[in-house]
Amino acid sequence: MRVKAFSLVAASFMATSAGHAQTVSAPIAFAVCAGCHSVQPGKTVFGPSLAGLAGRKAGSVPGYAYSPALKASGLTWNAATLDRWLKGPQRLVPGTRMPFPGMQDAKARKAVISYLMTLR
Repeated sequence: MRVKAFSLVAASFMATSAGHAQTVSAPIAFAVCAGCHSVQPGKTVFGPSLAGLAGRKAGSVPGYAYSPALKASGLTWNAATLDRWLKGPQRLVPGTRMPFPGMQDAKARKAVISYLMTLR
């Protein structure tokens, strides 16, 4: 059920973001992520909390069941890595469990990444 709800949110965001890419704000762009991720430390929803993401090793939030592929990826979350991840998680880390098709709009990705980098 959560995956279906996530898919609807993602589809509606992607359908509307293309025409408004120049005015995408971080909260609007992050809405597609908020269906599955919390920004509160320690709060897991469908995905792990994104609080304190900057500089964190991928697959390292205690208590979250990451895919073996993500745990073994060796990635550290920074702006460049997040840009590649948000563009296509499965392309960057084949075998990841994240059911997100990717965010193709570069301005929307930049808005989300800028926001994520501020979370403590």
